[in-house]
This record gives sequence, C-alpha cells and structure tokens, in this order.
Amino acid sequence: MAATMSELAIAHLSTVDPILGGVIRAFGPSTLVVEPDGAPFQTLAQAIAHQQLNGTAANTILSRFIKSCGDGGLFPTPEAVLATPEATLRAAGFSYAKIASLRDLADKTLSRVVPDHETLRTLGDEEIITRLTQVRGIGRWTVEMMLMFRLGRPDILPVDDFGVRNGFRLAYGLKKMPSPKALALFGARWAPHRSVAAWFLWRAVELARAGKLPAPVERVRLPRVPRRRRAARKATGSPRARAATRQTTRVAAGKSRTVGSNGVARARVGARARVGAGARAGAGARAGAGAGRSRKSREVARKASPPAQRKARTSPRLRKAPSKRARR
Repeated sequence: MAATMSELAIAHLSTVDPILGGVIRAFGPSTLVVEPDGAPFQTLAQAIAHQQLNGTAANTILSRFIKSCGDGGLFPTPEAVLATPEATLRAAGFSYAKIASLRDLADKTLSRVVPDHETLRTLGDEEIITRLTQVRGIGRWTVEMMLMFRLGRPDILPVDDFGVRNGFRLAYGLKKMPSPKALALFGARWAPHRSVAAWFLWRAVELARAGKLPAPVERVRLPRVPRRRRAARKATGSPRARAATRQTTRVAAGKSRTVGSNGVARARVGARARVGAGARAGAGARAGAGAGRSRKSREVARKASPPAQRKARTSPRLRKAPSKRARR
C-alpha cells in the first residue's frame, strides 16, 4: 500500500512539476518511512527534549528522564511528570524552559487539549496543528513533523523548514531563499502529495552536495505575495487619483505650516509689544516719582551730600568755541 502511494505521488509530482520530476529521477524512488506512532504526550515530550540539541544528547536526557520518572522502564505519564520535583527533572538534564514546557504538556494532556491517540486519528491536519500548538514550546514545525513521520499524513508542506526552502532554492536555481508564503503558493500544485514533495526537496540538498543535482529545465518565477500596502493603494483608485490625493495632502500640509508660522510670528510680535509696554510703563513710573519730589527737597538732598560727591555729580559747562570773527 505504501509503495502504491509512493508511485502515485511520484507520478503526480513529475507531471505537474518538471523540475521536481528531474530531482526525483536523479535520486530514485521515495523511501519516506513513517514510524510507529505512540501516544501524543510521548511524541511531543520527545520533541521538547530534542529542541536545540543533537540526537545523542537528547536521547541521553530522555533515558535519564525515563529512569527517574518512569515506572519499570516505561515512558512517564502526565501524572508522573506533574508529581516529579523540579530538581529531579533538572538532574535529568532538562532546562527550566523545557521543564515548564513538559509540565504544560502534561497539564493540557490531562485537560484533553492534547487529544489521545484515537481522537488524534480522526482530526484534520489544521485542527491538530491548532490544538497542539497551544502547548508551551510546541510550534507549527514540530506538529508538522509529527504529522509527516508519525501519523503519515500525505499532504504536509513545512514551508518554515530551512532544509525544504534551501532544497527548493538549489533545485530551481534561485539566488535567494524563497519566503515561506511564496513557497506555500508555489507548492499548491503538489497537492495532495506535498509530504513527498518536501521529502524530495530535502534530498535535493544531498544531491547538490554530491554534485549530482540536475540543472532546472526551465526558469521559474515565484508567485508574488500580496501585501497590505499594495492592497491599500489599489483601494484608492487609479494612479491619477492617487497623484491627486498626494497633491492635496501636500497642499494641506503646506497650509498647516503657513498657519503655524503665522501664529508663531503673531506670538512673537505680541510678546515684543508686551515687553515694550512694560518698559514704557516702568519709565513713566520712574519719571512720575522724580517729578513728585519738590525742588526744595532736591536742593536739601544735594547740600546734605559730601562735597566730593557733589563735585562729581556736577558736570562742568561746555563753553562754545569763539568764531573766527571774534578771534580777530
């Protein structure tokens, strides 16, 4: 049955995509192996242990975890994980972040957010992704690997996987890595066998390293991903209407700046007027105070001052120079 499915997938992919068909012929038939799926809790716990670690280190941590928390060499249950002290999990090799992920996984398994094996078989791909990604530390890629290699789902394309994107770049002769959205749009032609297509894109990297990757038989352009900014521009109408809108915006901005500058100028003029009025008022007040003093009181004050000070205050009179006629 598996061989029949592989033959159907290879025939479909070679028909709809000549470049991928060349990769398939260069590598040979698909040997995608689906491992026996266990309980979802065990599968996801193993995935958490393997995060950011190589296989040897992760397997060592899992063996310690089974010995310290399992019963008779069996994989620990969600109840056992919640009852295990944090120090025991740390001694097994789990980080604090992974301990939090394990306990959240155990809690959501007991609350049926993570379904059991029988329920999981009846759910669709997107529903499984939605439910399992609610667990702390479990992302979409982790669930997609579970769908491909544990549940044997045939139409999974992990567009966020670096190996899949790099294999596509090499097989199709692209200079840059394709974006996940563009790869998803292009890969729609591979449905309903996108899992096999992803497997051959991984193999394309191996062929490139060995120097056996065939050159693409045709030039491929990735579909353009629509952006919100472009959609907003289209909503405004024709290019002439957009130009008129920009011109109106500039005019409005210019008027606002003019109004603002006039307001500042008026404020400066008003401030100067207030300062001038205050200065004139102060001068008038001083003049009025001087006029209020009588001539007699000024004379008495002058006589009471010391002689040297009086002499300094009295300025000598300047005599007019005699004219030429007077000098003759």
